[in-house]
Amino acid sequence: MRPQMGHMKILVTGAAGFIGSHTAERLSDLGHEVVGLDNFNDYYSLDLKNLNASELSKKGIDILKKDLRDSDLSESLPTDFDYIFHFAAQPGISLSSTFEDYCSNNIIATKNLIDFALECAQLKLFVNIGTSSIYGLEATFPESIAPKPASHYGVTKLAAEQLVLQKSREQMMKACSLRLYSVIGPRERPEKMYTKLIALGLQDKPFPLFEGSDKHWRSFTYVGDIVDGVVSVIGNDETVDGEIINLGTEVEHTTKEGIEAVEKVLGKSITLNVIPKRPGDQSRTKANIDKARKLLNYNPKTTLLEAVERQVQWYKANF
Repeated sequence: MRPQMGHMKILVTGAAGFIGSHTAERLSDLGHEVVGLDNFNDYYSLDLKNLNASELSKKGIDILKKDLRDSDLSESLPTDFDYIFHFAAQPGISLSSTFEDYCSNNIIATKNLIDFALECAQLKLFVNIGTSSIYGLEATFPESIAPKPASHYGVTKLAAEQLVLQKSREQMMKACSLRLYSVIGPRERPEKMYTKLIALGLQDKPFPLFEGSDKHWRSFTYVGDIVDGVVSVIGNDETVDGEIINLGTEVEHTTKEGIEAVEKVLGKSITLNVIPKRPGDQSRTKANIDKARKLLNYNPKTTLLEAVERQVQWYKANF
């Protein structure tokens, strides 16, 4: 028997991660049956992934430990999913990640997940989670512009996105890709700007600032606003099929303003230690969300200060 529209069975990959865990939680709160998947790799502290996983298990969401690079997914997973949300990836622009890391975790893993998805007879939609890094050094564009990624991360995420959309073009499954912009909030990864700023600020240690990056512009988007957009594709399968949709905020802030917001919430100033700039870092991101507004009624409202306040509360409560 197929479930009613109200109750869907949903697979979330990368469910122990930052945005994946928030999405899994929201889907569960909406009354769906959620199965999480994560390979629990040690790219960053496993403590945080385990913390996220324990928060989810309190809500009855199990996370299976499984690496998408293993191609035997249908042997360990049921094939009765209605939706797949694919967050798992080799994240960010990191000097410690090799091209092989990006290639296997972003391209091969996505291809294996697509092969699995094609075995799910009642699948309504495959939702790929993309990134504004696909656009290149400036990410201020509508979805129709030609991508110019400037990092191995951006290149491999673009390839993954196209693998997913290829199946939609072949009419083998409905699929879309959501390109996310600079997401912040509780559970943000430890090497990301805000968690690092908060941690170092509370410890009175200097924050390593990439040279010139204080003048970079960013669409810092609160994770709850991002999740609003992500889950709104449910039931809109026909509308979003084959589409690429930006999710972020149109409000821009400089990195310097971000640092000042953390200082304001912590009530102390943070010492900056300027280090050499990193290659492939974007100078400006501003989400063009006209399409998301039109197709999904997407409307992010959380201010930078509100987002930082929630992240600081979360950090203090857990660390």
